[in-house]
Amino acid sequence: MNTFLTDDTKVTILLCAVLGKEQVAKPLTQMEYNALVRGLVAHKLRPSDLLQSENIPKVVKESGLDQSRLELLLGRGVQMGFVLEEWQRSGIWIISRSDVEYPKRLRKHLKDKAPPLLFGVGDKALLTGGGVAIVGSRNVEIDGEAFTRKMADLCATSMLPVVSGGARGVDQIAMNVALNAGGVVIGVVAENLLKKSLERTARNAIADERLLLVSPYHPNARFTVGTAMARNKFIYAMADYGLVVQCDYKSGGTWAGAAEELKRAVARPVFVRASKTKGNSKLLELGAVSWSDNPSDAPLSKQLNDLAEGKKQEEAVKNMDLFDYPLMAKEEGTDFKSGGQV
Repeated sequence: MNTFLTDDTKVTILLCAVLGKEQVAKPLTQMEYNALVRGLVAHKLRPSDLLQSENIPKVVKESGLDQSRLELLLGRGVQMGFVLEEWQRSGIWIISRSDVEYPKRLRKHLKDKAPPLLFGVGDKALLTGGGVAIVGSRNVEIDGEAFTRKMADLCATSMLPVVSGGARGVDQIAMNVALNAGGVVIGVVAENLLKKSLERTARNAIADERLLLVSPYHPNARFTVGTAMARNKFIYAMADYGLVVQCDYKSGGTWAGAAEELKRAVARPVFVRASKTKGNSKLLELGAVSWSDNPSDAPLSKQLNDLAEGKKQEEAVKNMDLFDYPLMAKEEGTDFKSGGQV
C-alpha cells in the first residue's frame, strides 16, 4: 500500500484531524476549512504554504480564523507522526481535497461540502465509485430483507458496485450479500473505521480488492447521530443511483439522506421500493422513482437508466409553461389536434 502523504495533506491533517484524546486546540470544522481555503486562494497559496509562518497572518486576515489556534494546530507535528504510524500500520490511508486521487465525483456532487480529508482501507481504484447505493432501516421487515438480498445479489451479478453505510439492517445485509456473491462493495462508515477494517470478513474482501471502506471521520471516531446523518450525502455521492428499501417518515438517517438528495439541484436518481410504508410513499411524493419488487429481465443498469430518464421527462413536462407545448410538438413531430405523428 502506498502510504505517501503530500505536504498539502499533512497540513490538512494537522488542521482538521483529531489526533488522540488530548487536543491543544479544536480542529477546524468543514465551514472553517472552507474559509481557510478561500484565504489561501486569495493569496494564491496552497495548504503546505502555511508551514511558512509569514503566510499565516495573510490567510487569517482573509478567513477570519484565530491565528493562535492555527499555529497550535500546525504545531502538532510530533503528535501527528505517532498517530499516522498507528493508522498506516493498520492499513489506513489518507487523502485530502488537494490530492489528485481525491474522488472527482465527491468534488462535483458535494462542492464545498466535500470533506477536507478521506480516510480509507482498500483499493483506492474503487474511489471512482459508481453503482447502486442500497440503504434502509436498521429494523427492516422480513419482506424488505428479502428484497435487499435480491437487489444486492442482482447488483453483484450485474457487476454494479453496492454502496452503503455499514449500519445494522439493510446496509449490512446488502454489503454482505454482494460480497458473498462476488461483487464489489463501497462502505461509507460513520464510526470506528479502524475497528471495522480489522474484522475478518472485511480483511478478506479488502485483500481481494472487492471492498473499500471509506470515511470522512477519523479512524477511531465514535458513533454520534450527527456523524451518521452527515455521512448519508457521501453514500449518494459515491453512487450513480440510490435505492431506498424501507424508511420511516421524517425519522432516521435513511429518510434524511434520501430527502436531502432529492432536494439537490442536480440529484442522483433515487429509487424507492414500492411498498405501503408511509416513509416510502412520501419519498415518491418528493420525486423518488418507484421500484418494483419484481424488476424485469432487462439488464439492471438499463432498467435504472430508463426509469431515471423517464422521471426526468415526466418532471420536464410537469414544469412546462403552456406555451412550451407547441415547441415540444414541433421537435417531436406530434400533432396535438389529431393526436398522431406529423
